[in-house]
Amino acid sequence: MRWRFVPFLLFLLTACNLRTAQTPPDPFELATRIALTEEPTRPWPTPAPVIEATATRAPDPAAAAGTGKIVFVCQLFKVKVGDQICIMNADGSDMRRLTSEDYVRHFYPSLAPDGRSVVYSQFREENVYEIYEMTLDGQAAPLTDRLGVLTAPEISPDGRFIAFTRWTPTTRYAVWVMGRDGSDPRQVHESGWDPTWSPDGTQILFASDMGGSVQLYVVNLDGSGLRQVTRMDGLRGRSDWSPDGRFMVTYAGTPWHRELYLMNADGSGLHQITPGGGNSQGPSFSPDGEWVTFTAYFDHYGEDLGCEIYIMRTDGSELRRLTDNDYCDWQPRWGP
Repeated sequence: MRWRFVPFLLFLLTACNLRTAQTPPDPFELATRIALTEEPTRPWPTPAPVIEATATRAPDPAAAAGTGKIVFVCQLFKVKVGDQICIMNADGSDMRRLTSEDYVRHFYPSLAPDGRSVVYSQFREENVYEIYEMTLDGQAAPLTDRLGVLTAPEISPDGRFIAFTRWTPTTRYAVWVMGRDGSDPRQVHESGWDPTWSPDGTQILFASDMGGSVQLYVVNLDGSGLRQVTRMDGLRGRSDWSPDGRFMVTYAGTPWHRELYLMNADGSGLHQITPGGGNSQGPSFSPDGEWVTFTAYFDHYGEDLGCEIYIMRTDGSELRRLTDNDYCDWQPRWGP
């Protein structure tokens, strides 16, 4: 009699394994190296309202942190498959939501060099994420069409190109470039993710495990001149190049113990700039190069939805929080 239950038990185990395989892993753990294929399910919780942040700030925040805007991912529904794109001023004021499709995931935003639009990655279907460009008044248009899972788009300083990460079920994570309008997509390097431009637009900084451990590399726009920048432990991926070309900032560390590191553009002078205990990650320079914005958990350490957007000077001083929500705010990029 008991043997009659064996097929049923095998069915249950198989179903559980399939469901686990379809669940998107935490993007903080693997940077862009994730197969984001799960179709959003309904019903959804009501999104939390987007209101002006009430974070602790300097007495004169408008003057303290320079100018520009910060675009970021706001997890209004408190689930990754409902991520939206939000934007705010550099002092945390005038926070608002840009994307409007509640049941679609949007992430990896970055501002255009002129500050008039945002590019980001958006779920389309299984194993397909498209790159979109949206004006700040909410007019969005797709730039790609079923090239694969495309993430981390960033517009070149001259506004002509977009660098991004491409992945498919049969290929590795690779660095690609295309025209600003999505034309002529091509591979720049066969192994890498999270690309960001040099200030003159001739080179691309990216992360790769091509040598075994994850390190930062630089390559020319035509794919030539590859060079390794870092030799450090625990490096993740999301990095940035200072506007004057002198410095790079990245993050590294074990889970819940990430820190930001600043270095010269040749990899020398590497040093930690964040105070410990914040699980800091995903840095981006301010337009004047004097500040960085990043995700951290200083005020909600250990909480899954405790990530907030912070800024500080590049010497680690004047740390302050810009967001203060009961959902996760992450992946900030600073622009004009």
